[in-house]
Amino acid sequence: MKKLPIENIGDKFGKLTIKEPYSKTRFLSPQTRAALDLMRPFTLIAPLIVSMSIMVASLVYNHLHFGTPIPQNWHFITAQAGLTIAIVNAASNALNQAADLEADRISKPYRPIPRGMITAETAQSIAYIFYLFALLRAVTINAWFGFFIFLIMLFTVTYSLPPRMKKYLFINQIWIAIPRGFLGIMAAWSVFGHPFTSPIPLIIGAIATTYLIGGMATKDITDAKADKLTGVRTLVNTLGMKKTALITLPFMIFPYLFIPMFINHKLLDPYLWPLTFFAIPSFLIFYLIIKGTESKTLENVQAWAIMYAEYIFFALSFSLLTIFSDILPF
Repeated sequence: MKKLPIENIGDKFGKLTIKEPYSKTRFLSPQTRAALDLMRPFTLIAPLIVSMSIMVASLVYNHLHFGTPIPQNWHFITAQAGLTIAIVNAASNALNQAADLEADRISKPYRPIPRGMITAETAQSIAYIFYLFALLRAVTINAWFGFFIFLIMLFTVTYSLPPRMKKYLFINQIWIAIPRGFLGIMAAWSVFGHPFTSPIPLIIGAIATTYLIGGMATKDITDAKADKLTGVRTLVNTLGMKKTALITLPFMIFPYLFIPMFINHKLLDPYLWPLTFFAIPSFLIFYLIIKGTESKTLENVQAWAIMYAEYIFFALSFSLLTIFSDILPF
């Protein structure tokens, strides 16, 4: 099959990165492309892959340990639940951009609202529609999943809107780490199993949350000046890059180093010990935070992208270790 040159792809579908100017294309109008950018599709990859990985791990674990039957349509359920979590994240992204218009005019003027492609009011309406759709879809999967999705919504809304937890130093990192870590994993686990019959989802969720408390500092690097001017205090704009890196490093390495302790106390199964090695790439994130190099194509710095990549591979590894636990030699 003949490959299309990059410029031809751009002519058909529009700009390839969010930082490029909007232009009319054959398939997408500038307004449609702006609406897609409002959802920040790249950031939806992590919650989609992480949540579906946890769901499959839950399916296998609960079948092996509690005899929970595997539904014939488990593929469809997994896809629907994963999409629901991604939609909640898309809603959160849209609402955050509507609330952060003044800051984005300074640090991210290429976003659709500062460019005038979409109004803040429209973005907020889109967010509420997505939230409602996600909640209605979640409760049809099961009550526990709907409950955790509601909690995720509560955290993400109050992060951007009053009491606007985003503006409070360090609390902002905890507030965004809880729904993306603990609540997201609990929601995913509850699709195929009860969230409290085993300590595994609680511990994996706690590990993910602690890691993200540190890792989420990476998203504030390019916004340091804008956040300070708009009354948002972050570690980066309060303490500087080096101190931020030193403070966040323990949050990114110790959760993994505690895994052998959890195994020793029989709170985690022995086959999960290889997850300890995820402490190693956290040192790369530490180095990149200090370096603070902004990506030419992505919205943020390289440390931010690596942080999300590590989280994705952690969830994938947890799922694979659980799936093949019966044949592993440990």
